[in-house]
Amino acid sequence: MQRPVYLGGIFRDLAKPWLGPIFSLAILLFLGAFGYRLTEGWDWGDCLWMVLITITTIGFGEIEPLSAAGRVVTVLIIAGGLVVVQLTLQRLLRLFESGYFRRMSELRFRRILRRMKDHVILCGFGRIGKEIAEQLQSEGKQTLIVELDNSRKEAAEANGFDVLLADATLDETLLLAGIKNCRSLVVTLPNDASNLYVVLSARGLNSQCRLIARAESEEAAQKLKLAGASVVVSPYVAAGRTMAATALRPIAVNFLDLLAGSKCEIEEFLLTSNPDKFNEFKNPTLSGLELGQRSGAMILAICDGENLIANPGGDIEIGPGQLLIALGSKGQLLKLKELLGVALINVEKLNK
Repeated sequence: MQRPVYLGGIFRDLAKPWLGPIFSLAILLFLGAFGYRLTEGWDWGDCLWMVLITITTIGFGEIEPLSAAGRVVTVLIIAGGLVVVQLTLQRLLRLFESGYFRRMSELRFRRILRRMKDHVILCGFGRIGKEIAEQLQSEGKQTLIVELDNSRKEAAEANGFDVLLADATLDETLLLAGIKNCRSLVVTLPNDASNLYVVLSARGLNSQCRLIARAESEEAAQKLKLAGASVVVSPYVAAGRTMAATALRPIAVNFLDLLAGSKCEIEEFLLTSNPDKFNEFKNPTLSGLELGQRSGAMILAICDGENLIANPGGDIEIGPGQLLIALGSKGQLLKLKELLGVALINVEKLNK
């Protein structure tokens, strides 16, 4: 409940430097108009208009010929206008030096952050973080990078990414980054302790968030999983396996690389644990439902508890609590989602 008060204080601080120039300009307009009113007897509209064109030096000319007293008033208005302009310019220079406009930019960025939903939060823009960010960017996924190093922040912004310059291990930073509304959080900080801290904080703030963390060792990977990480990736292990697979099965690895660069995606479909939701399926087998024929997507595997059925046949039945892994284009996967209907309770990427 204290956040609106905090934001109100920020707005007051941002508005405060402009109060002096605005107040000075208002006083000048009023006194000038009052002077014309006394000396020339014009109505208030003509008086204010004359003051305005005098201050701005537009030079439309006098509304009516001025008396000697009216010319004195005009000279005073011009002198007062020069003083106000000079004070305003000095104020602008001081605001530039004090970082005022940088704070305004940060405030605008925070408003953008509050509107973010279904985005990916990437903590760390090192070598691995950069690769992840570029891959997400190529797939059109909204990504917010949290980075503490200013040089990396500038490098990320140069590549077109939204960057929050803050410490990812702080709860305040994760809340500001939208941990409660994000699709997933990826942690690639340079040390395991920081990654573990972020995972613990993120899991406590959003128990449903998908957390992907980097680990340098097997021990760190186990701790990260205990802390609540959904997936833990070791760059060295992953690189070693890829190199070994390339040596033994180069065609398969090339196929996966081609798949990553295509319009096809691999998606997960989590089915409800409520058996009543499956009553509308007369024949709950893959061949009976004709999921592949009707959607165009391919069911790669079905995970039923700890059992994984790869390349399932048409006689395999779908049931409560299963996880379907499918391959297809965005449109094909959306069609598959529609076919599963009420039996589907979660889609990681197709929820929009």
